[in-house]
Amino acid sequence: MSVEVKVPNLPESVSDATVAKWHKKPGDGVERDEVIVDLETDKVVLEVPAPADGVLSDISAEEGETVTEGQVLGQMDEGEAPSKSDKEESDESSEEDGGEKTSEDKDDKGDKDSGDGDKSRDKDGKDEKKSGPSKASDKDLPPSARRMVAENDLDPSQIEGSGRGGRVTKGDVMSHMAGGATGPRPEERVKMSRLRSRIAERMKEAQNTAAILTSFNEVDLKAVMDIRSRYKEDFQNKHGVKLGFMSFFVKAACEALQKHPVVNASVDGDEIVYHGYQDIGIAVSTDRGLLVPVIRDAHRMGLAEIEQSIADYAEKARKGTIQLEDLQGGTFTITNGGVFGSLLSTPLLNMPQSAILGMHTIKERPVAINGEIVIRPMMYIALSYDHRIIDGKDAVQFLVALKEGLEDPARMLLGL
Repeated sequence: MSVEVKVPNLPESVSDATVAKWHKKPGDGVERDEVIVDLETDKVVLEVPAPADGVLSDISAEEGETVTEGQVLGQMDEGEAPSKSDKEESDESSEEDGGEKTSEDKDDKGDKDSGDGDKSRDKDGKDEKKSGPSKASDKDLPPSARRMVAENDLDPSQIEGSGRGGRVTKGDVMSHMAGGATGPRPEERVKMSRLRSRIAERMKEAQNTAAILTSFNEVDLKAVMDIRSRYKEDFQNKHGVKLGFMSFFVKAACEALQKHPVVNASVDGDEIVYHGYQDIGIAVSTDRGLLVPVIRDAHRMGLAEIEQSIADYAEKARKGTIQLEDLQGGTFTITNGGVFGSLLSTPLLNMPQSAILGMHTIKERPVAINGEIVIRPMMYIALSYDHRIIDGKDAVQFLVALKEGLEDPARMLLGL
């Protein structure tokens, strides 16, 4: 009995998807609920399981094709999936058949070679050297490369080609004449994934729509680092998650957003929407691109809840199991370029949000405190904001409030 493999119900606001990868090919046995194909949407990857045991008989939508909800992706012949041992026996049988055929081909080739050998002997029975085409004549040179080869009396067979199928290009000839100092210069064209295309679209939208400005400050993280150093083992033993820097920044950001609500607002047409809650997006870098899962009601959470949410989202994002609803909404975003060594940056807005906080790498620097020069772990922080609704005063005061919360975390954690 034939069974159709169809595109499942797509998340709300998603109209289509792209076939990202087939995990099976026609003729492969599959078990019920085994993932056979991945579909990529603008933000998440959907795994399509097999609807029954059987054999994948046909693929209707190839990798890279755009598909819609309910569309047929392929066909299955329902039944018991072939066991691994059956497949191995089939493969061995194919290899044996191939070996016999190869042997016969060799015999045929030998007969032909023998005949050619007889023809190539002269009257005295001596072997005569055949004049066949040389490697040089086998090269398919473009006119520009052929001209350079002729003008400089070069042997194309000695030139390494970097073009399609090993074809020698004009650049290869020039490199050969220069002694190969520059070497091959390969190029590859790869179509953007849907996620990368969506990221590019949103980044350009932010630049074209908002009046983006960035303000900077610096934070002394000694107090935070002292707390982490003193309590990190007890924290992990009790809560089962590591105590990182991000939970302190989320907590401090929520406190600062409550003091300066316009930084937590967004623009909707000619109206400003003030959000009475803090849903904080945390930018997570993955192999597929940047994802921003959202911690709902972060202002109600303690450090342990925030760290657990971040850890869960990061794991799901990197495994590709994150859901679309995990990425929707958000009133404010935090991105940490410091994990990659960034000292300073101007992050782009995550529309329709009106502000984003950029964290950076921590560097020990000499600073003046109470008239003395001391070495402290310092971090530059950046707030990019939509100047259409957020004035410079609001942005600077937000950063100052954030700085105060991080430099005296005891007051922040005690709600003072």
